[in-house]
Amino acid sequence: MRYFFEVAYNGTNYHGWQIQQNATTVQQLIEEAFTVILRTEVPIMGSGRTDTGVHCSQQYFHADLPKDTQVENLQYKLNSFLPPDISINSIRLVCEDAHARFSALSRSYEYRITQRKNPFLQNMSYFYPKSLDITTMNQAASLLIGAQDFESFSKVKTDVNNFVCEITEAQWIEEGDLLIFRITANRFLRGMVRAIVGTLLNIGKGKLQREAFKKIIESKDRKKAGASAPAAGLFLTAVKYPREIFPD
Repeated sequence: MRYFFEVAYNGTNYHGWQIQQNATTVQQLIEEAFTVILRTEVPIMGSGRTDTGVHCSQQYFHADLPKDTQVENLQYKLNSFLPPDISINSIRLVCEDAHARFSALSRSYEYRITQRKNPFLQNMSYFYPKSLDITTMNQAASLLIGAQDFESFSKVKTDVNNFVCEITEAQWIEEGDLLIFRITANRFLRGMVRAIVGTLLNIGKGKLQREAFKKIIESKDRKKAGASAPAAGLFLTAVKYPREIFPD
């Protein structure tokens, strides 16, 4: 039977989500927990990847479990076995053909910047004390809305069929001491959000104009865009699915 697991994690100590050789990842630790608890290997499929140091307040993965699995106790057992910085927040039965990655309708990220030094936000935000023109940054961010080719903001070596993503939200907001960039799309390319943020920061500093940002998008050339913002400020915050995949 197939289940969706909602997971959250602090990515500081991990080399991202996906299993890698000679590196500790979130997927690896969860699969190891399954092996210990159920005494059998349980491969899992995540809704997407996160890079080294990136955080997640909502991610999903699916797993096919034996019919005799005591699911009502599984969340407690997994959380008891997993380290404190990884949490299983819910488990839901889904249709047999539901897929954590391919069934997702949208994904949302936040990039969090603090402009005042705060020891309690270390590794959880990007400390950036320079003055920024948020209005101009939002004017440029509005150019991201819609279905477009975003190769300019993708890592060069990536295995995808195309670079078209449909972005439905892209805006900067101020929330207390934090400056937060929120972005939602049907899919994201590798390194895309951090590259967008890095480029928008150049606009906020006055190094680039809004018109230049548009030309960067149209160029489909990663070298034209700005440097990627550090991983510590990035959070995967939401993944949405159609109701039809949940039988209850």
